[in-house]
Amino acid sequence: MALGGPFTLVLSGGGLKGLAHIGVLKALDERGLTPGLVVGSSMGSLVAAAWAAGMPLEEMTERALAVRRKDIFQVAHVDMALKRMRSPAVYRREPLDALIASLVGNRTFSDLARPLLINTVELNSGMQVFWGLPGLREARVADAVFASCALPGIFPPREIDGRWYVDGAVVENMPVQVAAAHGAGPVMAVDVGATSALRSNVQDDGFAATYIRGLEIVMQTMMESRLRHWGAPPLVLVHPRVEHVSLFAFGHNRELIEEGHRATLDLLDMLGPEFDPAGHGVYPQRKVQIRVDRERCVGCGACVMHAPWVFEMDEGGRAAVRQPVQSWSPLDGAYVRNCPTYAISARLATPSRP
Repeated sequence: MALGGPFTLVLSGGGLKGLAHIGVLKALDERGLTPGLVVGSSMGSLVAAAWAAGMPLEEMTERALAVRRKDIFQVAHVDMALKRMRSPAVYRREPLDALIASLVGNRTFSDLARPLLINTVELNSGMQVFWGLPGLREARVADAVFASCALPGIFPPREIDGRWYVDGAVVENMPVQVAAAHGAGPVMAVDVGATSALRSNVQDDGFAATYIRGLEIVMQTMMESRLRHWGAPPLVLVHPRVEHVSLFAFGHNRELIEEGHRATLDLLDMLGPEFDPAGHGVYPQRKVQIRVDRERCVGCGACVMHAPWVFEMDEGGRAAVRQPVQSWSPLDGAYVRNCPTYAISARLATPSRP
């Protein structure tokens, strides 16, 4: 197995989809792999903090399977009735506070059994702050986790040392740069915030659904932009297939954990001996064949705008593929879903015969 040395693990935000992170940790444990540092964002911070506090994976799984909506989301009826538009959030803080406290207690970062960084943003300045870095280790882990889960408008901000903090995902949902700077070896990042699955009738599900869908799209776009030119250390992306689950959908707990487990084992098997822990780029990589359906193409040029190294406009004003076989990492292919007429397709390339 190629990922045998030191590495850093990044657990992204993604609402309830973040339960897949438990399956990721379980798969790594089964392969005898222990990250030297874990970086958590939003829901990823909750799972990472429980792991860093030493909670056994069996107990973590049992707790995750038992969690229900009322354990996290209780509408702040009084605040919304009395304060109306000045209400700090849609949901009360007490249920989430109680859940976090049951996982990590009153520990500071210095008390943790394993190294941990938590991604937050200072609300008034917009400054990204990673709790657990040197000089930021004496804060309560529970406060940092709550802040990292405090999606603006959904949960109220959390005060830490006189400043107010919210979910770091509003700046960077999958904070791999800090992992590269403070960890050793490759970075393994688990993306559960992806938006590539087509949703239906979000507009009919009210304010919260529309707001959350908008945030999903923003976070996905920012991630792709940040990582488009990733160099070193090598970045290994785990992408559990959880796009069909919305951020706050309950009832998928077991499915999410099992999918995180499956996706991680598959990725570890896929890396193979050619993976160089001292190399660069985004992994895993595979060959795909790109096609354009000329009957569907309307010549809008969106594909050329998104990927001029892949597409060009032909003499008839339709999109043409410069080089049909492309080497893809999990970050590639945004131009497929950004075609307004769904004229672009990508399939695994047929291996060439020797």
